[in-house]
Amino acid sequence: MHDTTALLIELGAVILGLGLIGRAAGRIGLSPIPLYLLAGLAFGHGGLLPLNASEDFVAVGAEIGVILLLLLLGLEYSASELVTSLRTQYPSGAVDFVLNATPGAAAALLLGWGPVAAVALAGVTWISSSGVIAKVLTDLGRLGNRETPVILGLLVIEDLSMAVYLPLLTAFLAGVGLAGGSITLVIALGTVGLVLYVALRHGRLISRAVSSDNPEMLLLVVLGLTVLVAGIAQELQVSAAVGAFLVGIALSGEVAEGARKLLTPLRDLFAAVFFVFFGLSTDPAAIPPVLLPALLLAAATALTKIATGWYAARRAGIGPRGRLRAGGALVARGEFSVVIAGLAVGTEPRIGPIATAYVLILVIVGPLTARWTEPAVARLRRGPRRPKPRADPPPGHEEIAEASGAPAAN
Repeated sequence: MHDTTALLIELGAVILGLGLIGRAAGRIGLSPIPLYLLAGLAFGHGGLLPLNASEDFVAVGAEIGVILLLLLLGLEYSASELVTSLRTQYPSGAVDFVLNATPGAAAALLLGWGPVAAVALAGVTWISSSGVIAKVLTDLGRLGNRETPVILGLLVIEDLSMAVYLPLLTAFLAGVGLAGGSITLVIALGTVGLVLYVALRHGRLISRAVSSDNPEMLLLVVLGLTVLVAGIAQELQVSAAVGAFLVGIALSGEVAEGARKLLTPLRDLFAAVFFVFFGLSTDPAAIPPVLLPALLLAAATALTKIATGWYAARRAGIGPRGRLRAGGALVARGEFSVVIAGLAVGTEPRIGPIATAYVLILVIVGPLTARWTEPAVARLRRGPRRPKPRADPPPGHEEIAEASGAPAAN
């Protein structure tokens, strides 16, 4: 079969399959991310039916998927919202980092994978899934709850932290020493600070320059600018994903809203390709040996996320029930964990299987903990229902019963 023909057939089958998977996940109220990962495992090397002709295209599509994921995430936030979240919730963000990055780093060191893998696995366990959590809160009708701004504030801090973490991880994976890593950190912090300053002071001018009444022109300009900045950021070892995120932050108002509407279908397509590609790059036979560590890590970090939400909500003056709801909602991991593992798998291949299993577990468990953490704890506090004890018969009851001819109580 001609190479182009095989490519079209495989690619068409992959995209059609992803569409059917997404529809099935929506009907059962599940995030499609675990199903995309399973599809990648099934059609990767060592899977049921390996893809060959479309592998290169899927790899490029995965890169575009990461860029669009981060661009759309940046478009959700304005620079002022980011600054406000940093001012009010930085203590909660620090607790979130310590409680949730530590288990991943400790697991990598205990498994003997070394410090670079520890930094990568710490990121995998640290970052919650903004996309999954936002969908769960919407489905549960909790967007107006008092704890929801606390949850969103923590997610904003995590997402902004990626603008510093990803460049550092990229530098470590490239084998750059302490001095090189420090330079990368300075560049990342300077870039983030500069973008936030420009967005706060001159965001309207940037949006006006990009704006267009023609949807086609707006799509081309925003997408072209994003890919260009992502490429430059990659060249500077600041990470293409961070470059895309910063472009999203710099745009605001009607331009950001219009770009979201135009780019959301593209993001959904290429993000699905990205998750499939991550599954393709993982050998299914490598998952069973790390399933137990992944389960233990998932259980530990589910509890630490619940503790994080409890602490953050308590700082905001929210009651115990709202604190539990906040903690349960933060458990899900997803897109960022896979992005981080995808960056690290080239240097430390063993991260891929444990990250895949870990994300599969928590992207399924996360919506359940969001729904059931608060009622489950409330039921445990009340304790099991006990049968009401029967009242003792009054003194002389037997004698009265015998005199009247009625049977006495046993």
